[in-house]
Order: sequence, then structure tokens, then C-alpha cells
Amino acid sequence: MEKRFQPYSRLAAIVFLVIGCLYVLRPFLAGILFAAAIAISSWPLYQRLLSRLKNRHTLAAAVMTISLIMLILLPLSLVTWNIADSVTHFYHGARDALDSGHLEPPAWLRELPLLGESVDAYLRQIMSSKEELVALAKRYMEPVRDILLNSGIVLGSGVAQVSLAAFVAFFLYRDGHNIVAALETGMHKIMGEHAVEVAETVSRTVTGVMYGMLGTALAQAGVAAIGFLIAGVPAVALLSVATFIFSLVPVGPPLIWGGASIWLFSHGATGWGIFMLVYGMVIISGVDNVVKPMLISRGSSLPFALVLLGVMGGVLAFGFVGLFIGPTLLAVALGLLRNWTEVKPLA
Repeated sequence: MEKRFQPYSRLAAIVFLVIGCLYVLRPFLAGILFAAAIAISSWPLYQRLLSRLKNRHTLAAAVMTISLIMLILLPLSLVTWNIADSVTHFYHGARDALDSGHLEPPAWLRELPLLGESVDAYLRQIMSSKEELVALAKRYMEPVRDILLNSGIVLGSGVAQVSLAAFVAFFLYRDGHNIVAALETGMHKIMGEHAVEVAETVSRTVTGVMYGMLGTALAQAGVAAIGFLIAGVPAVALLSVATFIFSLVPVGPPLIWGGASIWLFSHGATGWGIFMLVYGMVIISGVDNVVKPMLISRGSSLPFALVLLGVMGGVLAFGFVGLFIGPTLLAVALGLLRNWTEVKPLA
């Protein structure tokens, strides 16, 4: 009788142990998953670095971790600090303008071709009743400020999560070979002959999604920097980093190059403002349609709907790093489903 129930008791003990471990690690789960995705996608680079450093695992892991901090953590911290500072200045400036009651459309709006004069006239008509306009604007000032501050909080939590991910990534790099060997043994015992195929699907999918998202963001940031330099927009480095971060969000880059266009218009550079609009729509945003499919096709051709759901759901579930984790988890699930059902993705 005891031997009959022994497998079930072992299974129950394992289930309770896994649930307990997940409960303990729940506050750090996002950072751990992000670190795992980074380690998997950059493992070939770590292998080459390890061979150059004569198999000194600790030194190679330290170099990879420092590189992660320099490439992601520091720029993210810089953008977060600038967003918080800009929100404060914008809020106080808008409140002062509302309190003074002097509101009128910006002068550059009339200079816009085709629609400039009509839009300017329409706004002036609305602003003619300044008491109602001021009351309406004050009513929506607080919600707008809350939205901007919540965005800053998301980025701030992203700094903490990326810091945790960098810490965890160091140990994943250093002890990666032992971890991989243990996972291969465990997967072989659970899945048998399909373990190797499943592991390859997961690795290929994670790498493809990470390369697709980061590669596209880097390409958009690069072409955006060129456009900002040509148009004479200040703070090119900061705007490029912001473009890189916002490129991870669907329809994110227009917030950056659109803001740069508005700045050019407000300073009387109407021609350069139009150039920035056209350059942003055609070149900067166009990169997403060319580079991302090329890079992400290495792993899994994730449909746009799943990318959008993965980004939104990932942010709601994990915060900033959910931008990476959400689409990656959906891509892995889709890749395993296709592998199991033997359904090929549409070309």
C-alpha cells in the first residue's frame, strides 16, 4: 500500500516545494526572467569572451555584467531622471499660464502648410472664452500630471528591475555551464527524446525576440540621432536613448520625434520641423517594418497582435522589464505550440 502511494506523495512534495519557491521569489521573478532572457540571447557572445579570457568564468561574467549596466541601466536611469525633471517644469509652467489667463495658440502653428491657418483660427475661437477654458484645463491638469508621473514610476521601477537582472545575470553567466547541464538532464528525464528539440526551440525563440526588439530599437535610435543632428535638435544623445527605450513600445518613437518637431516649430524652424515630421514617419518609424521582421524571423515570427498583447500584458504584470518578458513568453509558447502541432508559420 505504501509503495502504491509513494509516487503521488513525492509528486505532491515536489509541487508544494515549487509553489513555495515561486512564492518566495515572486517579488524578484521579473528580474530573474529578464536576466534569463538576456543570458540566453547573449550566451554565444559570452562563450567567445570566455575563450579570449582563457576560461576565467568570474572575469568573463563580470565583463558581461558591467557591459549590461553600461548599455541599459545607465541610459535608463538618465532618461528616468530627465522625465521626472521635465514633468515638474511642464506642470508648473502650465499652471502659471492657466493662472495668468494668457492662453493663445503658438505662433508657429499658423505657419504650418495647408492646415496651419484653419487650425489656428479654430483654437483661437475656443480660447476666446478664457474662463471656461481655464476651468477645463485645470480640471484635466491633474490627470495629465498623474499619467506622466506614473510613466516615470514605471521607468523608475525598471531601473530597479534591471539592476536586479544585472545582479542575477552575473551568476547565470558564471555558473551557466552547470545550469545548462542540470537543465538538460532534468528536461531529458521529463520529456525524453523531445528534450533537445524543445530546448532548441526555446533558445532560438528567446534569442530571436530579444534580437528583434533590441536590434530594432538600436536601429531606430541610430537613424533618429542622424535626423536630430541634421535638423539641429539639441540633446541628441538623450533623445536617441529615449528613442531606443520608447522603440520597445508599439507606436512609441513618434512621441520622441514628434516632440522634436514641435520644438522646431516653436523656435521658428518651420522647414526643419516639417523635415523632422517626414523623416520620423518615413525613416525612423519605417525601420520597425524592415529591421524587426528580419531579426525576429530567426526565432519566431510573432504576429503583431501578440507583440502588442505581450508588451501591454508584460508591463502590467512585470513593470518595465515586461516589455521584454511579455513578448518573449508568448513567442516561446507559440513556438512550442507550433513545434507540437507541426504547424508552420505563414510566410
